[in-house]
Amino acid sequence: MNNKFHKIKYIVMLGLFAAGVNAADIEAGKAKAAACQGCHGAAGVSSSPLWPSLAGQSAVYIESQLNKFRNGQRDNEVMKPLASGLSDTDIQNISAYYASLHGKSAGSSDASLVKLGKDKAAMCLGCHGNNAQGMGMVPKLAGQHPQYLAKQLTDFKKGARKAPQMNALAQSLSEDDIKALAAYLGSL
Repeated sequence: MNNKFHKIKYIVMLGLFAAGVNAADIEAGKAKAAACQGCHGAAGVSSSPLWPSLAGQSAVYIESQLNKFRNGQRDNEVMKPLASGLSDTDIQNISAYYASLHGKSAGSSDASLVKLGKDKAAMCLGCHGNNAQGMGMVPKLAGQHPQYLAKQLTDFKKGARKAPQMNALAQSLSEDDIKALAAYLGSL
């Protein structure tokens, strides 16, 4: 039994050591993210409806998207050259930094549109979580600018942004549905 205990202890310690080796450096991510502030805001909360807020987004999702920009799987004339200059470690650190921040609601000035969006949001919340906070590779939608969300949904609908499940769901949305969903999700 004593030998079994030592084996378990060894395995646990090895796991902790391995986790520490790959741990992201939030402070290094913060320093590297200084170049991102112009679009994504000083604390990861964008003041422009053109760009997403990154505060509170899952690190694994941000890392995935930066890698897609870097390797050309996701097209954006601003992000591609910026992501191309990042190392894997930079991407991990930046992602951890933004994930460590707290986002805030973008709000919405149209209460009736928010209500319409809430009534249609069940199709989103199944994957994005009850409060649209995201889960792992599924992004947080809560608090994003409605205009940004509407553009992303439109891009999914047109096939300009590729994700099979989102492309299929977006096909069922009218322009009014997209505006309502974006208003609701932005208000969270």
